[in-house]
Amino acid sequence: MVAVVFAGALVLGKVQENGALDAAFAAIERQVAMLDLRVPPIGAAEEGPRTAARWGALPLCGQGKRHTCLVDGDTGWAGGTKWRLVNIDAPEISRPECPRERTIGRQATRRLQALLAAGYDLDGDGHDRYGRELVTITLSDGRDAGAVLMAEGLAQPWPNRGNVWCGR
Repeated sequence: MVAVVFAGALVLGKVQENGALDAAFAAIERQVAMLDLRVPPIGAAEEGPRTAARWGALPLCGQGKRHTCLVDGDTGWAGGTKWRLVNIDAPEISRPECPRERTIGRQATRRLQALLAAGYDLDGDGHDRYGRELVTITLSDGRDAGAVLMAEGLAQPWPNRGNVWCGR
């Protein structure tokens, strides 16, 4: 029995590491987004139809000039302005402290990209020390994107107390 559980954990770890689960979740998110469901937040009063979100699906940023794209799990560009999600810290993918941080950072990036695919609103809240606009992202279903990433273990509160993905 212990061997079966151990083998299952190894397989699940490899599936998670190679991104197969992320790809499946992203495909599900795309299908749900196509249904154009409008679900009010829990506890919200009945309201009329929601207006269309300001922004839609985001490509991942590549090399060169960045205009509207996603850098990682907490940073992106919108209309030529660099933004960072306020009050959260997602794992780094460009300069991680350990391999696990890069793996989870990629998962956080893909998850945020999937969440944003159905549309979202950006609300600015000042700037950080690097000049990035601090933003709250409200998803088309009313949820806060940063809160979703934290609830799913793909981000931690900011300021943080170390690198939880590398055990520091």
